[in-house]
Amino acid sequence: MLRTQEDSDPLSVLTNLFDVSMVFAVALMVALVTRYKMNEVFSKDDFTMVKNPGTEQMEIITKKGEKIEKYKPSEDDEKSGTRGKKVGVAYQLDDGQIIYVPE
Repeated sequence: MLRTQEDSDPLSVLTNLFDVSMVFAVALMVALVTRYKMNEVFSKDDFTMVKNPGTEQMEIITKKGEKIEKYKPSEDDEKSGTRGKKVGVAYQLDDGQIIYVPE
């Protein structure tokens, strides 16, 4: 029985493990994007998304072209020089109409 160079190389197993781990990582990223409905981040359309609405941890994420900005409203944000506070609530009806109710 003749052995080739591939049969005697103990590191050849590592190349296969690397390939399998790369496929697993890509599949995991695709699964997370679809699970958390983040398809908009990868589209070419502009969008605005609100995370944790009405709580202290609320964040407003906007995408314009290739630029993604994150804004966290607070009473006084010294880092960015912006100020913001909640001024009302908007409701969307079944027919698509949006009603704004100031506080």
